[in-house]
Order: sequence, then structure tokens, then C-alpha cells
Amino acid sequence: MIQVPWAIPADLFCRTKVESTSAACSHDRLDPQAAGRAAPDADGSRSMDEPLLRVRGLEAGYGDVQVLWGIDLDVPRNTIVSIVGSNGAGKTTLLLTLSGMVRVTRGSWEFDGKDLTGRSASEIVKEGVSHVPEGRRLFKALSVRDNLLLGAYHRHDRPGILHDFDFVYSIFPILKERSTQDASTLSGGEQQMCAIGRGIMARPKLLIIDELSLGLAPAVAEALAESLLKIRAQNMSVLLVEQDVATAFEISDYGYVLDSGRVSLHGPSRELLEKSAVRDAYLGM
Repeated sequence: MIQVPWAIPADLFCRTKVESTSAACSHDRLDPQAAGRAAPDADGSRSMDEPLLRVRGLEAGYGDVQVLWGIDLDVPRNTIVSIVGSNGAGKTTLLLTLSGMVRVTRGSWEFDGKDLTGRSASEIVKEGVSHVPEGRRLFKALSVRDNLLLGAYHRHDRPGILHDFDFVYSIFPILKERSTQDASTLSGGEQQMCAIGRGIMARPKLLIIDELSLGLAPAVAEALAESLLKIRAQNMSVLLVEQDVATAFEISDYGYVLDSGRVSLHGPSRELLEKSAVRDAYLGM
């Protein structure tokens, strides 16, 4: 059975709505593979040079069917890292594995200096990883506001929850207008905004997004892509799977190309866009 990394606590639906604020963003590019493992500082904290997420030799699959083969991947702090590849390349399986919903069969992964290999989905959420799944998976018959609150199910910092409501409504103002509306009646783009907002409400250090723009109009997809820059400015990293390769590499700092469950290419996103193998296979150029 797949474990769902959210639940409904008794007191969440009594909390107060708040007004919107705004956020700024900056865009510095880093090389994840250049970030080595640093020892803890004197106070026990981890060095900012160490990747937030470090995956080494990761293998996983479903029963006897192996999907991932020796994946190595880094996500530095406060960056956007994109993963692209054809259907069946293993992108969603990788994200599900990092969320604790698919079992690791070999290899390991560390997050913020902690080995989370084999940890449960709920434990991984509490450590600071939030997953926006493919298909949005909002809860029908619950309002937009209540769907957002579900992302904060494990939190008890009421001022922080209210602050994060502020932020979600600032980047997605339409959600504030629709806050009492049944989430299942939203448009596709609005549902994706709500799903991303729910992920933000967990206050993660890493926001994992599976298929940001799937089935959405170009203008909506562009607005969602721009929102990721504002999310990054809030000291969150983003690990993004995206079907639109050009958009993925334009907004991200670093990219990985998966092919048959293996990393076939990786590098700074703008450099990957110039590689003939990427342009031929994914851009039709």
C-alpha cells in the first residue's frame, strides 16, 4: 500500500485566514556536482556548501521490476534542479522514492546531512521534503483553503502557518478569491496552484514537483514557472520534473536527463540546452 504523506488533524480547520503579502526573488546558478560533503560546523550545523539533497547509487522499482539504476543526483540549497526524460524514464519513480512511497533497493540518499534512506513518507515530510504529485490529487468536497491547510497537518506554529498562507496567496491571488470554493471545481491551472500551495504549507526545505505544466495552457504554465522563482527566494529548493524541456532548463539552475532509469546527462541547465543530444531528442531542433 502506498503511504500518503498527509492527514487531517482535528484543529486545522479552525485557524484564521490572513491577507496577502509579496515576495522577491534572486537567481544565482550553482553546480550541484561541485558541492562536496562538508563536515558539521563547530555548532553542529551543516555547511551551506553541502548539497541539501544528495543521492548516491539509488536503485528502486516495483516488485521484481527495477526502474532506477544507480542514480546520482545533488540539489544544492536555494536552487531549482530539473529532471527531464521520455515517458517511462523513471522520473516519477525517482520522486516517489525520495518521498518514501517507493522502497529503495540499493544505494542511499541524504537530506540536510541526514540519511533518510528507508524512512517513511510522514518522517520525510517532517524532515522538510514536500511532494506535489502528478495529477494534483486535491481532496474533493474540501475547499481550497482546507486543501491548503492539509499541507500543514504536522505543524503547530500558528504564526508560521498564517505567514505561509500570506505567501501562497501572494503568488497565487486567485486562490484567495476561490478560498471557500470546492477545490475540485477549479480549473486545471488553479488546481495546480492549489497543489503547489499545499506543498508550500508544509514549510519544506525541498519542494518536489512532478509535471508542473502537464495539460495546461501555455500562459498558465508560464505563470507557474515564474512562481518557482518566488518560491526559491523563500529559502526553498525545488526539484522539478517537467515535460516542457525548454521551460524546465530555462527556469532551473541545474538539470538532469534520465534515460531508462539512468542519468544520461547532467550539467548547468543553460549548457544542457545547447547540447545537440538534448536539442535533437527533446526540442526537435
